[in-house]
Amino acid sequence: MKNKIVAGNWKMNKTFSEADDLIYAISEGLNDMELETDVIICPPYPYLEMATDAAEESNFTVGAQNVSYAEKGAYTGEVSAAMLKSMDVDICIVGHSERRAYFKETDEELAKKVDQLLANDIVPIFCVGETLEERESGAHWDKIGGQLENSLFHLKKDEIANVIIAYEPVWAIGTGKTATPQQAQEVHAFIRKKIEEKYGTETAYNIYILYGGSCNPGNALELFSCQDVDGGLIGGASLKAEDFIAIVNAAETCTKND
Repeated sequence: MKNKIVAGNWKMNKTFSEADDLIYAISEGLNDMELETDVIICPPYPYLEMATDAAEESNFTVGAQNVSYAEKGAYTGEVSAAMLKSMDVDICIVGHSERRAYFKETDEELAKKVDQLLANDIVPIFCVGETLEERESGAHWDKIGGQLENSLFHLKKDEIANVIIAYEPVWAIGTGKTATPQQAQEVHAFIRKKIEEKYGTETAYNIYILYGGSCNPGNALELFSCQDVDGGLIGGASLKAEDFIAIVNAAETCTKND
């Protein structure tokens, strides 16, 4: 039986003092729980050290929201995987739909980011997903399959085993819309099948596939109960300690009921 993963992506939110308060509130909530769920908090870059300091005395791991594809050098404003590792950051989101849409990140660039993270012993949370137009036209299978193949399938079996995949239907991010449990399960099963075809059954079973897309306290339990949904990449609901803890509780319930 696999534990669930709940990762909170704060995006570009919270001032320094607000971030401090939120980390404290989440820590307090988690410390009252006997956790089987793996909890990850991904704040903006300026708050990473604050978060890693707090994590030493709490039940969560710290992740970053992005990383450079370059190892080091004249890349003003960029942050390298080695820099993240030196700050005790063990996880990093790669290829979020907002990065793909607003900053035009390509599959090829994301493959380089994955390589940089793995070379520095940082676990990538690699995001895949489709737009509403792609879903309605039936092109979402090719889109998601292509994202996996172009950015991950150059990896060896022992490398892909250290990657977490997050399915985020773009049409459900920040819109209040959510994929139904049936839609989420269908895509997660498709992703796992693609992994199985490339890397075998054991690797496919063990890899974590998270759902991201307006997951909240009201729908988390039903989503996490799906066979191939191993947890969630949480956006807006991760900005309120009470909501985030409620989602962690939903993951705990699923694990204990399995």
